[in-house]
Amino acid sequence: MRSTLIRRSVLSASAVSLALLATACGTDKADTKADAKPSAPASSQAPAAPAAKGKTDAEATALVVTQADLPDQIVSAEGAAKAATESAGATVDKAECKPLMQAQSGQKVGTATGIGRTTTKAKPKEAAADASPEDKLKAGLEALGATQTLVSVGSYDAKGAEEAFAALKTAAAACAGGYTVTEGGEKVKYLDVKPGAAVTAGDEAAAFTLTMDLDDGEKSANHFVIVRKGNALATFYAFGVTAEQPKTVIDAQVKKLG
Repeated sequence: MRSTLIRRSVLSASAVSLALLATACGTDKADTKADAKPSAPASSQAPAAPAAKGKTDAEATALVVTQADLPDQIVSAEGAAKAATESAGATVDKAECKPLMQAQSGQKVGTATGIGRTTTKAKPKEAAADASPEDKLKAGLEALGATQTLVSVGSYDAKGAEEAFAALKTAAAACAGGYTVTEGGEKVKYLDVKPGAAVTAGDEAAAFTLTMDLDDGEKSANHFVIVRKGNALATFYAFGVTAEQPKTVIDAQVKKLG
């Protein structure tokens, strides 16, 4: 009604007066209704999501890659368990390097509630039946020097995985000049820790190359990769005479974490 009166205001001065009156009355009523309307309650905040719950050793083990996930590798959980047991008493000469030592040997890093482990090794390429003795020897040496990888998956409560990931990155930076691990009375010296080939996986990832000083004065480049996916932290320590970053293993493990 209000808009109609306004459109007809050009017909006469009296119509204009009526339109103005109607407008004033309408405004008063609207104001009255607005005053009478109760104020809307403040919007309540959505409840915070519950903190992530860490898994047990058995549950974390179920997240680790198996032979079915890596048909081109030889996968052995027994070898990883043995390595972790044997290195349980290992020590390091620099306290700031302890997280690296723990991850390299399949130990729990930080506040892990559970951990699962396995080892992988690329299947050797067998020489042909009619291959020369030299070719057979070469194939054998390549098999011995193939990249072996210790894979560990730790599970954490709340922000534990993020904290462990940060601790490992901090340790790698602090130990850039090298460190020495003593295990079973034997010393293993790492000459340096350098950034490795970039890895894009999970929620965050980092890669490093560790130069090991061998007994005969030779050097060996080992690879260490860490990937966080949610509240799980996967670590990969690859070693061997001609070790390479274990991309196939990393991809399969991250895929299994979901």
